[in-house]
Amino acid sequence: MAKRDYYEILEVDSTAEAAAIKSAYRKKAMQYHPDRNPGDAKAEAAFKEVNEAYEVLKDPQKRSAYDQYGHAAFENGGGPGGARGFGGMGGFSDIFEDLFGDFMGGQGGGRARAPRGADLRYNLEISLEDAYHGKKMELKIPTTAPCESCDGSGAEAGSEPATCESCHGAGKIRAQQGFFTIERTCPTCQGQGQVIKNPCKTCRGQGRVHREKTLSVNIPAGVDDGNRIRLSGEGEAGMRGGAPGDLYIFLTVQDHRIFQRDGQNIHCRVPIPLTTAALGGDIEVPTLDGAKAKVSITAGTQSGRKFRLRGKGMPVMNSHSHGDMYIHTIVETPVNLTKRQKELLKEFEAEGKGSHSPESEGFFARVKDFLADLKD
Repeated sequence: MAKRDYYEILEVDSTAEAAAIKSAYRKKAMQYHPDRNPGDAKAEAAFKEVNEAYEVLKDPQKRSAYDQYGHAAFENGGGPGGARGFGGMGGFSDIFEDLFGDFMGGQGGGRARAPRGADLRYNLEISLEDAYHGKKMELKIPTTAPCESCDGSGAEAGSEPATCESCHGAGKIRAQQGFFTIERTCPTCQGQGQVIKNPCKTCRGQGRVHREKTLSVNIPAGVDDGNRIRLSGEGEAGMRGGAPGDLYIFLTVQDHRIFQRDGQNIHCRVPIPLTTAALGGDIEVPTLDGAKAKVSITAGTQSGRKFRLRGKGMPVMNSHSHGDMYIHTIVETPVNLTKRQKELLKEFEAEGKGSHSPESEGFFARVKDFLADLKD
């Protein structure tokens, strides 16, 4: 029995576009698929016939041969798809890819894309003042850039990359294993879809070269330790015209010799004289904006007491607000006293009939109670 015309099987015209052929095939394959027609021998035969027709008409070279010689073009090879029959299920894999390939990230049989360049990481250490004010910096980044000699193609000037003959530009090769179609990266072109027969002498066919790039980077005010800045497209160049990767700048804020940072708040330990702590008074403390702030110390201030300066902390990123600054007082015991100073302190101690050391007196009172409890 003579074979039916492939165009007739798919019900398309011989001048139909590839998209129309694929659409017609999908419709027919779904109609005759054995899962929809269990035990139907006619449907199974029609499904095989549809698969065979599509295997030829979807391939430009096979289709051209068929248009010229008809079925005779494949008589010595046992047919383009008939040998696999239903067991190979090559047709159904195409249906699945057509329906779900884009959703699952498949290429749909098109030309493989050149691989994207790698992302780069750059560690940048900045001062607390830079984190407070923000800063514009120029960085020199070792990276790769498109080769200027070949415009990133990898091929010597005057030549072009050729389509890979193994995968026909898809970058992947399929192999049938029973019901499933296994897809793997083409070993000839390493997934590129193209091969360089005359590689560029400058980049040796890579389409990119190593060089140092100078970039201007804006450090926003308020950044903290561990923050990162992403510069899109400033990573390594992709091979053979592929899209570049991104550059990630990871920030480390240096410890400060005066201030300690806690989120958006700033802490500062400030020693104060014994007399100021006892009698009260005003002191001046530095702030990160380069100015000075006055702090009123109340009489009887103890070590460790905190005084808050509102809005004198770190700026909040992408905001006009600031954190607060906390002054931690440290009462300093006087040293190198003169004879007269020692006499005055002794007089002060002799006059201390009242309660002028509440914390000390409270502590020793608790010690007394503790020792008494041990005796009982």
